[in-house]
Amino acid sequence: MAARMDAAGVGFGHGTTNAFDEAAWLVLWKLGLPLDALDEHAERELSDAEAAGVRALVEERIATRKPAAYLTREAWLQGVPFYVDERAIVPRSFIAELIADGGFDAWLSERTHRVLDLCTGNGSLAVLAAMAYPDVQVDAADLSPEALEVARINVDKHGLQDRIRLVPSDGLAALPGPYDLILCNPPYVNAASMAQLPAEYRAEPELALAGGADGMDFVRALLRDAPSRLDEQGVLVLEIGNEREHFERAFPQLEAVWLETSAGGDQVLLLTRDDLL
Repeated sequence: MAARMDAAGVGFGHGTTNAFDEAAWLVLWKLGLPLDALDEHAERELSDAEAAGVRALVEERIATRKPAAYLTREAWLQGVPFYVDERAIVPRSFIAELIADGGFDAWLSERTHRVLDLCTGNGSLAVLAAMAYPDVQVDAADLSPEALEVARINVDKHGLQDRIRLVPSDGLAALPGPYDLILCNPPYVNAASMAQLPAEYRAEPELALAGGADGMDFVRALLRDAPSRLDEQGVLVLEIGNEREHFERAFPQLEAVWLETSAGGDQVLLLTRDDLL
């Protein structure tokens, strides 16, 4: 199966980085087995029906070029399962790592009570933040009503209806705050990169990816408006992917703190309200 996907030139990056891991994911999911159970089932012989079902799923992955998460209707982030479909981007934010590892806890305090997950997509970061910080209330906002429908599924799935509020908003327009912490994984892909994206990324909502000529269109508005939405001690944690060069060119006056993730130290940055002012 892995060789078949490699030969077909399938693209990865939506939960796996290579054909073997992607094939294992699809096979285990199709057989109804835990995704971490490959070793204990590696020698299992499949029935003809099981083998046919697995082949059909892999062929669908190749033919449609949809990310595997859209076929399984499930994505995992920091060991937590989330529902996802084509209405929302497949969750893969490095901010999830930082939430789990306490990567920006030094900037928080017992006064941290109001959190915003802006560009929430399927709601995964809002759910992870609510899980990590049991005393906070979270607003999960997105411009897309369809994405918020998916987020509602995940908020309900994890029983967080009382602590996560879903808000339709164009940027910060409908979000007066003030917030102690704003998390944002915005559309930041620059136009040249958008034109070269593999088909798997083009299967996702363009609204969640495209950030204009230099990738900074949404970020410019966010940094302009964020100070008025942050508490005096508030902080913004912002993911910009591979766009650090464009970010620093657009905002040369800002001295951001770059946070270390598994992808290095140039994917996610932190800014205090004072920095933004």
